[in-house]
Amino acid sequence: MAGSGSSSSSNPSPAPKILLAKPGLVTSSKFNRAGGSGGPDDDSTVLRSRVPSIGSLNLLSDSWDFQIDRFLPFLTDNTEFTVVGVIGPPGVGKSTILNEIYGFDSTSPGMLPPFGIESEETKAMARHFTVGIEPRISAERIILLDTQPLFSPSVLAEMIRPDGSSTVSVISGESLSAELAHEMMSIQKALIKTLENGDEYIAAPIFVHTRLRDRDIAPHNFLQMKKALGQCFSSSSFIRSEGQDASKDARSSAVALEDPNDLETNLKLFLVPAKGKDGSSRPQYESYVSALWKLRDQVLSMSAPSFSRTISERDWLKNSAKIWEIIKNSPIIADYCRTLQSSGLYRK
Repeated sequence: MAGSGSSSSSNPSPAPKILLAKPGLVTSSKFNRAGGSGGPDDDSTVLRSRVPSIGSLNLLSDSWDFQIDRFLPFLTDNTEFTVVGVIGPPGVGKSTILNEIYGFDSTSPGMLPPFGIESEETKAMARHFTVGIEPRISAERIILLDTQPLFSPSVLAEMIRPDGSSTVSVISGESLSAELAHEMMSIQKALIKTLENGDEYIAAPIFVHTRLRDRDIAPHNFLQMKKALGQCFSSSSFIRSEGQDASKDARSSAVALEDPNDLETNLKLFLVPAKGKDGSSRPQYESYVSALWKLRDQVLSMSAPSFSRTISERDWLKNSAKIWEIIKNSPIIADYCRTLQSSGLYRK
């Protein structure tokens, strides 16, 4: 997730009215935040109420093959779109963040969130809620990708057979150990968000640290975390300036941190405090709602880099399926699996 930030004001603008609908029901306008009775927002609400429940649009089958048939009808030949994906461990709020970017209003009666969030029962059973890669698309043509958690014990438990092998085959039909298959799926899920025909289409990340205590959001802690991330990504093509031509030398976009107090660096970091209970004391630095609004505004205000050629929404999905297969069948991945198997860390 990425973009050039815009600071949030004390009176943030209302969330955009967004609907999940087939192409014929949406407009071509992008990032329209205007509101008012009798205006476009009311029309969007009417259209949204007519859209039947579509259930899961999962991009991954039970055998972890990339499937596009469910989601493809919702995409068009439009070339003005943005893809936002989330990656992270269990329970950090990935689905909640996507619901905020989508513009979901939890106060609207009878409206379910586009991305379900884990219940107390799910937490008590130590299970994950999101399975595979669940996509949604907004009227503003923002493609949102929610992913199952990385390195999750419950994901591993679902993949394992009684003999210790996995139910997912990732290398030329071979059946791997469940531990190794889980490791490989985590690598593939990270790559599918960042690869699109090489560096030219590489993702621009936004780092989000959630569920922090109030004292953890102190300015000096923020600067230390940002400096550490900058050092880790100092030579990475992930970090580039807003609107930079992605086809140029990626080295020019490296983060420079000679001045630790420079908050204008291209690396984007957001700290989101834990959601307080009703009646809790006022936060010292920033509230949970305010932090989410700033994150949403960052994503909605980002400008896309210029590419050597344009691709449509449908092209993007088809290319993603090809990339997934390339990663699965990559000789580098195969060599890595064999190395792990021969190391004795994983059962053969």
